[in-house]
Amino acid sequence: MTEILINAFDMTCISHQASGLWRHPDDQASRYKTISYWTELAKTLERGLFDGLFIADVLGIYDVYGGNSQAALRNASQVPVNDPSLIIAAMAAVTTHLGFGLTATLSFEHPYPFARKMSTLDHLTQGRIGWNIVTGYLDSAARGNGQSQQQNHDTRYDIADDYLAVVKKLWNESWDDDAVINDRVNGIYTDPDKVRRIKHDGPYFSVDAIHLCEPSPQRVPVLYQAGTSAKGRGFAGKHAECVFLAGPTSTIVRSSATAIRDAVAAQGRNRDSVKIFSLVTVITAASDAEAIEKYEEYKRYVSLEGALTLMSGWTGIDFSSYDPEEPVRHIRSNAIHSAIDALTISDPDRIWTVRELAEHSAIGGMGVTFVGGPQTISDQLEDWIEETGVDGFNLAYAITPGSFEDFITYVIPELQHRKRYKTQYRPGTLREKIFSST
Repeated sequence: MTEILINAFDMTCISHQASGLWRHPDDQASRYKTISYWTELAKTLERGLFDGLFIADVLGIYDVYGGNSQAALRNASQVPVNDPSLIIAAMAAVTTHLGFGLTATLSFEHPYPFARKMSTLDHLTQGRIGWNIVTGYLDSAARGNGQSQQQNHDTRYDIADDYLAVVKKLWNESWDDDAVINDRVNGIYTDPDKVRRIKHDGPYFSVDAIHLCEPSPQRVPVLYQAGTSAKGRGFAGKHAECVFLAGPTSTIVRSSATAIRDAVAAQGRNRDSVKIFSLVTVITAASDAEAIEKYEEYKRYVSLEGALTLMSGWTGIDFSSYDPEEPVRHIRSNAIHSAIDALTISDPDRIWTVRELAEHSAIGGMGVTFVGGPQTISDQLEDWIEETGVDGFNLAYAITPGSFEDFITYVIPELQHRKRYKTQYRPGTLREKIFSST
């Protein structure tokens, strides 16, 4: 049996996926501004043998709901939010094996300085960095960066293709493996003959420069991708090593995972060469009854307005203009196409109301929430893998770090007993660890 891969899923903000749960007395999300929160979390996750910490990010404010930012600010809906790249080095300093998946929006940072940033992180983590490639979806982010609005959905992926062409050239082609000779006798640190300028003149980016960093342990960070629209799948098929997807049912996730693997195969790659992670929130305790009691308690803190604020940003649909009992129709927008597609296309017989949409997403976002004791959760995770064909999970939290601590205490020992989860880390870089897990 293959090992189940597990990433923790967090964000450098107060309220990530679980809207309103920041008010719970046991939640420590308010510590997100401190280094100690992140270093303690990293050590906890490494104790639990997590493959990585997948850090979400957004470069704008959720201002679709109500046509302004008031609801986002009231509910701390992914705002305030800090730069996630700056805390990775601190976490790497207190861990040895934990990987780090950094979400970075390529729409607003030129590939030349970004390539340096990722090489630097790969050096500082000793080869434990990954990049979740996103193109952005909020017009507020575009306006904050001097644009009137986002480029249309498909154009953003065309830009991303050109961006990847640039950074891959910088990472792979500028420096030879043996360019750095560190010759103290003759006073030569780098052999100039083994370093070359990269020249790229693409449809969106032009570069004529030497990459500023010497080769890092991985050279290229592990490439994650999270879009499951038709254009996003094509991009993943060409570039992604790992794909993050979400869906409320195994049928939906299986359909998305199959489409991703088909896109990979269409590029001439082995369809199983990409690792797919499904979004899940786990609420667990020593027994099913205790876990259900915990879940019911958590639901008392939920903010439906906060949930709809996020959903409005994800879809581009202002849900404040809908009656709570009004059915949600299939609406095409310029934001995340797959968010509503996941609820409508794969479950056509169900008519979702606005209230049901909010209640569904209030704790687990667009993923699934599992509730139960160790055996029940382990059964659900194994069944999900079997039914969907994914390789593992991005584990979101209801409260932080409590949800992660509960998973480590109750679920991981049961998964290890079933031989579905590692008992020690493998050596090597993040890429080597992930792809030696089968």
